[in-house]
Order: sequence, then structure tokens, then C-alpha cells
Amino acid sequence: MIKNYNIVVNGNSYEVQVEELGASVENIARPQAQAAPQPAVKKAAPKKAPSGPVGGSGSVSAPMPGTISDVKVSVGQSVAKGDILLILEAMKMENEILAPADGTVREVNVTKGASVSSGDPLVTIG
Repeated sequence: MIKNYNIVVNGNSYEVQVEELGASVENIARPQAQAAPQPAVKKAAPKKAPSGPVGGSGSVSAPMPGTISDVKVSVGQSVAKGDILLILEAMKMENEILAPADGTVREVNVTKGASVSSGDPLVTIG
């Protein structure tokens, strides 16, 4: 039985066919010619780079959809480049969202437990 699948690797979409083989020696001993994956006609949209503060001010956006599992900063707090602003849980993994520059937290746009989409503003640093 042959099944068709679309697979996205590094932003490139590929259409592949997979054939289910039995465990018989006959199927294992017979090599199958396989074609190289061909890019599908429909390309996946390129990922937008997360925006971050430029020159110490700006908005830090969600790099992916997920749930805020912890907020580490509050309004008025000074942060240095690389400080953890919050924890974003996506696909059972905790992702640290870091300050891209030195500055002061002007706004915290999310709370613990909030669901966010890719590109949503999380924290504003000024």
C-alpha cells in the first residue's frame, strides 16, 4: 500500500510517497528504486524572524505559538541582554525568551497560562 505525505524540512515542503512493506524475506531482499524528494508546488511561507528591541527599545514577540508557563520580569525592572524574560511552552518543551538588549521593561503583555500565537507581542523594553 502506498501513502502520500507532505513533509516540511527547514521551511521547504516535500511531497513523498511511502510504501508499507511486509516482514517477508522476499520484500527485504528486493531493492526498491527510490526517487529523490521533489519540492511540492506549494511552498511553505518563510518564517518571520522574531522582532526584538533595537538599540534597547522595542517589542519582544513570540517566536512560535504556545503557552506562557512563567513570567520572570515586571514593569519597571531593568534587564540586561540575555536575561530571561519569560518561559514559553511549545510542543512539551520550555523555551526561554531572552532580552535581546539592555533596557527597562515598559510593558508585560502576557500572564502565566496565556496562549500566544507566533508574532504576538510579549514584552516591551525601553
